[in-house]
Amino acid sequence: MTAVGILGGGAWGTALAQVCARAGLTPVIWAHEAEVVAAINDTGANPLFLPGVSLDPAVRATASPADLAACDFVLAVAPAQHLRATLLAFAPHMHPGLPVVLCAKGVEADSLKLMTQVLADMLPDAAPAVLSGPSFAGEVARGLPTAVTLAADDLSLAHRLAGAIATPAFRPYVSGDMIGAEAGGAIKNVLAIACGIAEGAGLGRSAQAALITRGFAELTRLAVALGGDAETVAGLCGLGDLVLTCSSPQSRNMSVGLALGRGQSLDQALAGKLSVAEGVDSAPAVTALARTLGVETPICDAVADILAGRTEVGAAITALLARPLKAET
Repeated sequence: MTAVGILGGGAWGTALAQVCARAGLTPVIWAHEAEVVAAINDTGANPLFLPGVSLDPAVRATASPADLAACDFVLAVAPAQHLRATLLAFAPHMHPGLPVVLCAKGVEADSLKLMTQVLADMLPDAAPAVLSGPSFAGEVARGLPTAVTLAADDLSLAHRLAGAIATPAFRPYVSGDMIGAEAGGAIKNVLAIACGIAEGAGLGRSAQAALITRGFAELTRLAVALGGDAETVAGLCGLGDLVLTCSSPQSRNMSVGLALGRGQSLDQALAGKLSVAEGVDSAPAVTALARTLGVETPICDAVADILAGRTEVGAAITALLARPLKAET
């Protein structure tokens, strides 16, 4: 494996291209924005989505998915709600058996499908894998230490991919549980909004710890109901990602929650943001999916209701605290 295609020129796609270049690969980013392609190729930077980071000279960009046809594997980094359209555009240029590593975290709003299911719909001949874990794009791009989960049903493929992208500062741990890996990443974005709301409303660190812990219980229940393993989500792609995303305003999802907790509307919270907060679109999908599986997710439900304008922050907090007392496990 030497040539890698990156589907998506946002902050995370650009950071992963930087990782791949450091690992000795030749990365090509397919970006929709002409200014991103020009900036990467002409100046070695992506100031629109990843300002302040100088990219490795090996990182190149293109506006044509056909330029990724010869790649040995692909990282699909388009936002969850745009993944289906991105894969459709790339489909004529892939070869059977091409490894496609899903790096978006979310549940598709219309279909309630996980990203592996979307991939199976659009590129049934691809070899699927999932990359997930606690990782801020800016830190990864600057070469700060990061550990993630790389999951594939085919463990030999997972090991090959992990070996291809690993660097001294970027450490992939291999797993055979794709569902657990992607479920953890999708649900934690919703919970990060909840923690941001608590922070913005001034509820204190004790409330934040309670939300992370009880949110992790929701995440685990739903991941297991989907067919994932509880042990998987107790690792980097679940608990690790949840702790990071719920504890720093660097998180796009937590920053949206912070604004909501401080009394801003959702439109105000999203104003001026170029990068996508996946939890906003995933929240109603996660709660709908949980209902179809008979899984209780009161914190995710509260976030979805706040985002939809069905309840106010104060009322949602009161309702959560008024839930019947029960055993923790």
